[in-house]
Formats: sequence, structure tokens, C-alpha cells
Amino acid sequence: MTFRTLDDAGSLVGKTALVRVDFNVPMEDGKVTDDTRLRVALPTINKLRDAGAKVALLAHFDRPKGKVVPSMSLQPVVDDLEHLLGAPVRFASDCVGDEARAAIADIDAGGVILLENVRFHAGEEANDPAFSAQLAELADLYVNDAFSAAHRAHASTEGVAHLLPAYAGESMRRELDALDAALGNPRKPVIGIVGGAKVSTKLDLLKNLVGKLDRLAIGGGMANTFLFAQGIDIGGSLAERDMADTALEIIAEANARGCELLLPVDFVVATEVKPGVANRAVPAGETLSADDKILDAGPATVARLIEAITASKTLIWNGPLGVFEVPPFDAATVSVAHHAAALAKAGVLIAVGGGGDTVSALNHAGVVDDMTFVSTAGGAFLEWMEGKALPGVEALKT
Repeated sequence: MTFRTLDDAGSLVGKTALVRVDFNVPMEDGKVTDDTRLRVALPTINKLRDAGAKVALLAHFDRPKGKVVPSMSLQPVVDDLEHLLGAPVRFASDCVGDEARAAIADIDAGGVILLENVRFHAGEEANDPAFSAQLAELADLYVNDAFSAAHRAHASTEGVAHLLPAYAGESMRRELDALDAALGNPRKPVIGIVGGAKVSTKLDLLKNLVGKLDRLAIGGGMANTFLFAQGIDIGGSLAERDMADTALEIIAEANARGCELLLPVDFVVATEVKPGVANRAVPAGETLSADDKILDAGPATVARLIEAITASKTLIWNGPLGVFEVPPFDAATVSVAHHAAALAKAGVLIAVGGGGDTVSALNHAGVVDDMTFVSTAGGAFLEWMEGKALPGVEALKT
């Protein structure tokens, strides 16, 4: 994957960079409650400032549906961003037009301005060419640093990138490099872990991965559907029983493509999902009662998965192995996460995780900092794993 980065941009002295960031941060009572996404943008902002450029930040917040909704203004973000940057951040009450132009003109080289919520304009989500042109009028170059929005063909993520010299920001660069190392051009053998509740939501993902991986471990409620399809008793467990034929098709496809499918050989069952509830490990194939629910992978399954990861050079992980939010059903996820993180920290495994519950699960296990890379981009990460082209990334390719 080759894409343009800021290292390709040449001299930026006196130029204005329009930078698409992800500032869709959690807020409560007008205060930012988690500044992770602000921190992620700092390397790009500082690189542009150090190069003598004006930095105009473009972002969305929530879903105002093309209308001005005061409670969805980005203005509350300014104080936190100023604190993190250690420099003033100006705010413009619009992201296009006279107000935005005048505000940008009024800052010095190296200055930073945050433009108002781009989704206040209907042209954003419609990827309207006229609105893209209004955005492009504000700057000399465009920088996309919001991988989490790269699967959207919106004006600020895709449209404007065709009207200005367009580059990946530092966060986007890091994400794309990590993803390329995991699936684009990985060190083999490659193992994947896909968990979560439903096969139906990850059909495209599973079909893409069986053609690219050496091994694929399936966990969570999704594994129950595969077990049921093979005639294994799953008691009263969560499963998509109507997806049994699809599960068998995926098993056949994996066999045909030379991808070893690792399904649970044992599991942990209990009659209710409560912390500390009585539970037992059961080998696959044993008769279960209607009240028994499979809530985690069993110790033999964990041991086999750890052995498979040890024999691999690259791991890509999406979805937990059990109901990790309710101990003791976090045991499999935590054990496997600790092992993968230790190998990654030792430099013998490229371990990339991402998507929704995966980030929460790896945080719960306390291993995020030791993994090679953990993507917080939910939808974009999943679509990339499904093999789909991401409009915001395609626009940056050389």
C-alpha cells in the first residue's frame, strides 16, 4: 500500500493545511470525558506547526443531520485541545464561507484553528461537490488524520481530497502501516481471532479472512453457531441457528483455501450470566441441559490457541472469546491477550487488534500498550478487514 504522507509535501512555510481529525469525543455536561482522540491528533498538528503551516482542523461531532444543533458544537473541545497542545486554539463558528476564511486569515503561521462541526452542513454526508469545493477554498493542502472516518465517502474525508494535494497525517500513517503489516503484506504464518456474538454481522469478514490467513480461530457466541452447525450440543446458548448452513459453507471454504479453522474443543458453561456464578468446563460433544449456556472458551481451547499463536508471526484480532465483561467468563480472552501481548512486546509477533468490543477486551486485559497496534476505528477497521476499499484511504494513494 503506497500513500502520500506529509514527508512528501515539500515546504509548508506559510501554507494552510486543512486537517480532517476525529474529535467525536465522549462528552458529558459540555465537558470532554475522554481525550484519547485529541491526543491522537497531536503528532500531526505539531508536525505541521513546526513546518510553519497554519493548521485548520476539520471534524464532525455526533449526528446533527445537516442542521446547526448548538448542543453538538465542537467549541467545548477547544479548552482541552489548548491544554494538550500548550498553545492557543482559535475557534471558528463555521467550517466554510466568510467566517472560516476570515478566522484562518487572522492566525499566524504555526497557529491552530478548530472549525465548527462539518456535519452542520448537509453537503458533508452527501459528499456534495459544491461543498467540497467550499472546503478546498480554505487551504493549500489537505491532510486526513481520521482513519476512523475513512470508510465514509463524505466531503471532508473523500471529496476535498481530490481538490487539494492530499496527504495522510501521522495517525493515519501509523494505522495504515500497521494494517498493511497485518494483512496487506504480513509476515507468515498469519493467525486471526474473530469473536463476538453473531456470524451474520461478520459474514464478509470471515469470507475474506479464510482466503488470507493460515489459521482462523472463532470464538464468542459466533463459535456456538459453528458448533451447532456441526451437530454439537450447545444447550441454551446464544447462537444463530438459522445460519448453520452458512457456517458450514465457511468451514468448506476454509478447507478449500488451506486455512485451518480453530473452533472450540471445550467451553465454560453456566446457567446464568452473573459475576462469580458456578460454572464448569465441558468438552465439545458432551450433552448439555437446556439451561446450560456456553459463556467462554475452555482451558483446552485456550491452550491450543496459545500454541497456534506461538507458531505464528502475525496475529490480527477482532472480537472477544467469551462474555469478558462478566468474570469469570473473561478468563479465555485475558489469557490469550496476555500471551499475544508478551510475544509482541518481545518482538517475535506482530499483534494487531481492533474494532468495538476488541478494544474494550484488550483494555480489560491490560495489554493495549504491549500489542503492536490497537485500532480504535470500529467501522473502518472492520471494513478494511473485510477487504473493502476505504474511500478516505483510496484518495491518498499514490
